[in-house]
Amino acid sequence: STHAGHGAEWLMRLVNPWRLPLLFFISGLALRFVADARPLATLAGKRLLRLGVPILFGMAVVVAPQAYFELSAKGEFSGSFAAFYPQYLNPGSDFSIITPTWNHLWYVVYILVYSLLLIPAARPLAGFMARRGAAITARIFGGEAGVFAALAVLAAPHIVIDLTLGDLFPVTHNLVSDWANHAHCLIVFVEGFALDKYRAFWGAVDRGLSAVAIFAVTLTVRFALFWLNWESLLATIVEMPAVSAAVRTLRIVAAWATILTLFGLAQRTLNRGRRDLTYATEAVFPWYILHQTIMIAAGVWLTALGLPAILEALLLLLCVVIGCAVLHELVRRVPLLRPLCGRKVRRARTLTPVAAEDPR
Repeated sequence: STHAGHGAEWLMRLVNPWRLPLLFFISGLALRFVADARPLATLAGKRLLRLGVPILFGMAVVVAPQAYFELSAKGEFSGSFAAFYPQYLNPGSDFSIITPTWNHLWYVVYILVYSLLLIPAARPLAGFMARRGAAITARIFGGEAGVFAALAVLAAPHIVIDLTLGDLFPVTHNLVSDWANHAHCLIVFVEGFALDKYRAFWGAVDRGLSAVAIFAVTLTVRFALFWLNWESLLATIVEMPAVSAAVRTLRIVAAWATILTLFGLAQRTLNRGRRDLTYATEAVFPWYILHQTIMIAAGVWLTALGLPAILEALLLLLCVVIGCAVLHELVRRVPLLRPLCGRKVRRARTLTPVAAEDPR
């Protein structure tokens, strides 16, 4: 966009520390529900189908336009999308990016890998948490300050990872070289799986909601200038290890305090059966798969119109929301498309035989 700039980054910087940990924690919760509902012998295969099929479909179809627009903008390709597509599917093509690529679908790839790694340990971990783990969590999270105990337990491993691996392995979203990010995401995933069904943890979150919310807001407001200038701050304090460690620790603590606040609010407002929540739960995966391609395609089109910045931004947002909503409605109604976008395949309804009326 001709209007591209840093104007919206302040909001992104406030959200970035906690949005991905929240997603991976929820993904761990979801795996626990699935693992408890079916035999582990079939779970790996079902995960491969449920996540693997959308990954392959996404790389082959959904993400292809993103690569086309990117490489066209870089001057690495000129021509139609029809001419580009065969080269996109060829891993040996001479582009600056690997094709076919998964782009934003890296999250789904990571979830699939983490699920396959965790499934063999699912029963022992669930069994431990049901017995000794339940007793331990009851002691740790049972007091009045239980929410801050939960905050310490959740944040501690990530503080250690950030201070030891964070500088050695920058985030790449490359499956085979993203080691610090893997350590963070996999631990969050396991935390979600382990703490899914334990009343002591969720009770502590509920009891301490007001306190942890005030703590999260206070930390975020107090240190907002640090978060908003994160890269320049790190470059400034790199020669001051103690200050650097303190700032990075506070950022992680603030992120987890925010996540616990969101959990507490969700328990009180969203933890009940509602049709809109059911619809949103089913829609979120297809929307995730589709949204970035719609955003980039709409952005390329809107930029060419030379609109004012605010109008372009609002129309872009509108295109993404309407595009995702319309395409999701198509996906949910076409049986062939459902598994391609992560929706369950609908089983054919069986009619219950009705006994013939006795003519007598």
